[in-house]
Amino acid sequence: MHAAVVRTVARSAATLLLLTFPFLSAVQAAPAGESIKLGLNYPATGRYKEEGIAQAQGALMAIEEINAAGGVLGRPLELLTANTASDPAKAVENVKALAKQGAAMLFGGSSSAVAVEAGKEAARHQLLYFGTLTYANETTVADGHRHMFRETYNAHMAAKALGAYLNERLQGKKFFYMTADYNWGWSSETSLRNYTGTTDVNQHPGTLVAYPRPRENDMRNALELAVKAGADVLMLIQFGDDMALALRTIHSMGLQDKLTIVVPNLTLAMAKTAGSGILEGVIGAAPWSWQVPYRYGYEQGKAFVEKFVRLNATYPTSSAASAYSIVYQFKDAAERAGSLDTNRLIKALEGHKYSLLKDEQEWRALDHQNVQSVYVVRSRTREEILQSHLREDFFEILLRLDGKDAVQTPDEWRAERRAVGAPLTLQ
Repeated sequence: MHAAVVRTVARSAATLLLLTFPFLSAVQAAPAGESIKLGLNYPATGRYKEEGIAQAQGALMAIEEINAAGGVLGRPLELLTANTASDPAKAVENVKALAKQGAAMLFGGSSSAVAVEAGKEAARHQLLYFGTLTYANETTVADGHRHMFRETYNAHMAAKALGAYLNERLQGKKFFYMTADYNWGWSSETSLRNYTGTTDVNQHPGTLVAYPRPRENDMRNALELAVKAGADVLMLIQFGDDMALALRTIHSMGLQDKLTIVVPNLTLAMAKTAGSGILEGVIGAAPWSWQVPYRYGYEQGKAFVEKFVRLNATYPTSSAASAYSIVYQFKDAAERAGSLDTNRLIKALEGHKYSLLKDEQEWRALDHQNVQSVYVVRSRTREEILQSHLREDFFEILLRLDGKDAVQTPDEWRAERRAVGAPLTLQ
C-alpha cells in the first residue's frame, strides 16, 4: 500500500489524517530534496490508543520544528505511521511494511510485548528501534540488542523510586499484588517486591489478571482476594484502559478508602481515561509529566508544554514527550554521525548525554537504556483537578530520584543477562 503524502497543511488536519489511516506520511514545509522517512509503529486503536495518539502528536510537533529549521542533513523529515492495535504480531508486520517503504528508523509502542517483537524485527532489517512506552525490564535486559534504544525508564527504575517513597511511609503494611499477566506485569512485580521488601509471597500475596482484554469480573475476583488477604496496600500493576477498569471496579466495591493504591506507571492519558474522582490519591511513578519543567525550572520543557497546549488544546503526556524527544535524538545523532547509516547512528547514540525536556539524560552504551530521573507522583483531589487549567493538573510530584541512582548497575544487568543465557554485550 502506497503512503499518501500531506504537504503544508494545517496541523489539526494533519493530525486527524495521521490518526485516521493506518499508513500515512506527513511532510511539513522543509528544504527541497528526498525526504528522510521515520516510521511510527503505534496503537491508533485498542486499549492503549490514547498513548498512541499522544505519540503521533509529539512526533509531528518535532518534525514540524526540525523541518522549519532546515531538516536533517539538509533533507526534510517525513512521518510514516502504522497502527499496531497493541498486537505484537501486527507490530512485526508493520515493521516489515515500514522498512519496505524506506524508513530510516522506527519508534513507538505502548506495550512491552509490542516493543520487544517489533525491535527484533527492526534488527533483521538493520534498522534502529526506539521504544517509547515499554517498561518491562526485558526490553533492554533479557531481550536487549544493539538496534533497540529505550527512551523511557524501565520497571527496575520505577520500582526503585517507588520503594524510596513507600518504604518510609508504609512500614509494616500488608501488600497485595494485582498483576497483568504478561512481561511488563511480571517484571514490574518482581522489581517492586525487591525494592519494597515484600518478596515474601505468604506475607504479601498477589494474583495474576488476564491479559489482554481483562473483564470486570477478572478485576472483581482479584480484588476479592486482596480483601480476603487483609491487604492495606494494593499494588495495581495494570496499564491504560485496564488500569481505569480496575479503579472503576475498586470504586464500585467501595474499596477506595480502605486501600492505599499504587500504580507503577502513571501517565496523563491514563489519568484522563480513569477520571479525576476515580484516580484521586493514587500513587505512581512517571519518567516525565508536564508539571516537571515548572517544578524544576527546565525552560525547554516549559516551551514544549506551552506549544503543545496551543496546538492540541491538551497537555502533553509522557508518551508525547517521549516521541518528541526520540525524533530530536535521531536528528542529533544523524548530524553527529554525518550519516543515516545505522551502525554510525548507533555509535553516535551510545554514551551520548543531552538535556531537552528535563535534566540530563544519557543513552547508556552498555544496554541502550536511557538513564534519567524518575518521579513519584500522586493524583490530586477531584476539586483541585477541576479547578485547574484544562482540568488536567492531575499530578503532585512527591519525589525525584536521579537516574544514576535509579538505573541497574552494570553488574546487575550482566547477572540478568547471564541468567537467561544472553551475551554479556549487545549483539
